[in-house]
Amino acid sequence: MSVMAKESEDQKQVTINVSGRFDFSCHQEFSGAYKQYPRGERLFVVDLAETEYMDSSSMGMLLQLREHASHEGSVVLNNANESVKEILQIAQFDKLFTIA
Repeated sequence: MSVMAKESEDQKQVTINVSGRFDFSCHQEFSGAYKQYPRGERLFVVDLAETEYMDSSSMGMLLQLREHASHEGSVVLNNANESVKEILQIAQFDKLFTIA
């Protein structure tokens, strides 16, 4: 599992790439990827293209990111494979996040 964050040149967007298993073992790494940026000022894009697995703890981490991004910021979940998309839809995350 690997988490990498990259800020856009205009400093308005942060893309967080999650590869491998997205579970509790990456909690500190995932929260560290976004907590370094001020609350509510950026668009956060979570790129799930290389995410093989998600569990309930990863959904909790996404909710924490959503709270961090609230106010003027927002969160987009991007490039999820079909099984990850299905998990997100079952949990009704499509009502809380933009899933692209």
